[in-house]
Amino acid sequence: MTQEIKTINPDLVPKVKLHTGDEMPIVGLGTFGSDRYSNQEIANAVKAAIRMGYRHIDCAEVYQNEKEIGEALSEVIADGTVSRNELWVTGKVWNDHHREVEKSCFKSLKDLGIDYFDLYLVHWPFPNYHAPGVGGDARNPDSKPFCTDEFLDTWRQMEALVKKGLVKNIGTSNMTIPKFEATLSHMKILPVANEMELHPCFQQPDLFDYVISKGMQPIGFSPIGSPRRPERDRTEDDAVDIEHPVVVKIANRLNVHPAIVCIKWGIQRGQVTIPFSVKPDQMFGNLEAAIKDPLTIEEMKEMETVDFNSRLIKGQVFLWEGAKGWEDLWDLDGSISS
Repeated sequence: MTQEIKTINPDLVPKVKLHTGDEMPIVGLGTFGSDRYSNQEIANAVKAAIRMGYRHIDCAEVYQNEKEIGEALSEVIADGTVSRNELWVTGKVWNDHHREVEKSCFKSLKDLGIDYFDLYLVHWPFPNYHAPGVGGDARNPDSKPFCTDEFLDTWRQMEALVKKGLVKNIGTSNMTIPKFEATLSHMKILPVANEMELHPCFQQPDLFDYVISKGMQPIGFSPIGSPRRPERDRTEDDAVDIEHPVVVKIANRLNVHPAIVCIKWGIQRGQVTIPFSVKPDQMFGNLEAAIKDPLTIEEMKEMETVDFNSRLIKGQVFLWEGAKGWEDLWDLDGSISS
């Protein structure tokens, strides 16, 4: 017997307006789960999520599941659950395709069975390739530091996608303030959004405020602190958001899992949040967080004290020869590391 799916009216889920005028649902379904789930399990989750009321699906070429997700999208469109123009689909160009953005975009669109992306992102701001499934200690000998000219060449290709109607909006991911300072003034089409790691123990207030000041929408990945992230991204000093006393206290008041508090906090802060789950009850709770039992003003203020500056997705697999450590990827001293 098929389990009945609880539903939420998608019209009740808030949207954020981008500087292009397009509106993006504030909660989306992440689709990176290849370390624990099969492509088909994730595709089934996409189908269940859309039937549940999700209208925002966050995809990426490197997740290696776009073909299966495309089959899922075709099914829910064909059976009348949703039309294409009701969906917000995000894609991302992977690092080894910075010189052939249009080719990469075409492949993703074909695999997903759609004609355009609502949002297309540069997944990482440098072409340092790390093959899926390769160990965390592996390094590509061709990796190199961020190069402004090379990034802008990639961005011009992104702009061309808009002009050709292949994507409606373009944006960035995993950027830093120094990298933005080096590039924004040279862009003809400005990013509508920056996707970045955001959760209560890693709030990135300076970058968050900077992104907003430049007219970009912050999109937060790992919104509950990615407690089941790959071992390569774990260190002893990492904070655990869902175990923080403030988060647990609020969860007890609301009688919800602490993960829901993390998602509510992100939504009320104003960031688009893209939690990942394949479990219907969790997916429902994540979406319901946008429309039910908000945190109080006092609780939102208290959540500011949870910030531990604990970056969990460190990106060390993209380091170049001569780099001192993962910190070099993030320009912590205010200048672009070389």
